[in-house]
Amino acid sequence: MADVLVRNLPDETHRALKALAKSHGRSMEAEIRQILGRAVAANEHPGLGSLLTSIRDELGPVELDVDRDGSPYAPVDLS
Repeated sequence: MADVLVRNLPDETHRALKALAKSHGRSMEAEIRQILGRAVAANEHPGLGSLLTSIRDELGPVELDVDRDGSPYAPVDLS
């Protein structure tokens, strides 16, 4: 495992991290690992919904002219 040293962390940020870690029942180091892990994971692979939304945004509105078949449904005989 790699080590990371963060210099010049503001006191306010340090206190907030410490309080957040305590509220989650973790050490501050474990809390920072959790925060960093979530931040990296969120940027790695967009979900399907995000991909579909980006495609829609690129294409713009799409009008579909669909003629639906109104005839009654005839079940398939599988025997």
